[in-house]
Amino acid sequence: MTDPADLALRDVHLPGEIPFWPPAPGWWIMAALIIGTATLGWWLYRRNTIWKYSAARLARLELQTILTVYATEKNPLALLTNLSILMRRLSISLFPRTEVASLTGQSWLEFLDKQTTRNDFSTGAGRLLSEAPYRREVSIEEADQVLQHCQAWISTVTSAKPR
Repeated sequence: MTDPADLALRDVHLPGEIPFWPPAPGWWIMAALIIGTATLGWWLYRRNTIWKYSAARLARLELQTILTVYATEKNPLALLTNLSILMRRLSISLFPRTEVASLTGQSWLEFLDKQTTRNDFSTGAGRLLSEAPYRREVSIEEADQVLQHCQAWISTVTSAKPR
């Protein structure tokens, strides 16, 4: 048998150290996913915030239009109808549709009160929002009270921080 020292064998060579840069492809993929997710989240947040603010701005413009029409026509029933439509549309825009869209009568008025922590609608003059379609006539004083409650409600809801 041959002596191992006589054989032309070379020692085992270990590979060099793994460099820090460039990272492996998996790290690039993970970095891209993190950056993409963060960017998408930021974009969705901004879009939602801008959308809610634009809904509030449009509600204020619509309220000004309703007030202009009311100032020229002095029709309290038309005013209450338009205010009711505006408040319903704004509520559906700012709050979850499943929470707001099916509300009618007393539950609708209680929802409006819950947003301002006052009872202007469920026990005050704001009840006319749900009663006006069934009345023949409404006095201008009653309509003006409801208008003030609606203006306060709209300014409170639209000035609140977006959810």
